[in-house]
Amino acid sequence: MKVNSFKELIVWQKAIKLVNEIYSATKQMPKTEMYGLVSQMQRAAVAIPSNIAEGYRRNHQREFIQFLGIAMGSAAELETQVVISKEQYSNIDYFRAEALLEEVQKMLYSMIFKLKN
Repeated sequence: MKVNSFKELIVWQKAIKLVNEIYSATKQMPKTEMYGLVSQMQRAAVAIPSNIAEGYRRNHQREFIQFLGIAMGSAAELETQVVISKEQYSNIDYFRAEALLEEVQKMLYSMIFKLKN
């Protein structure tokens, strides 16, 4: 099956859901975190589907793999920020965000592996 748009990629669709979960979670943080964890977490989350989309639109498979790797880096950054946030704000539930993040990371890893081989 040929994919005509990055919007058809399940990993991109799940990454968008992850962004929504992160925005919901960060809304629960105190206003003092607006330029700290809130900003960092939202930027890292948004970077994941953004890099998937940008890489898909590039002209070469090698570039797509590179952008998938950048998305993986943003996912690792977000994972770290979720750990920090959970320690600082134990009242915020990250269950769905963590499940989506893990799924997106596995899908990215699998895509990179398959495209390289």
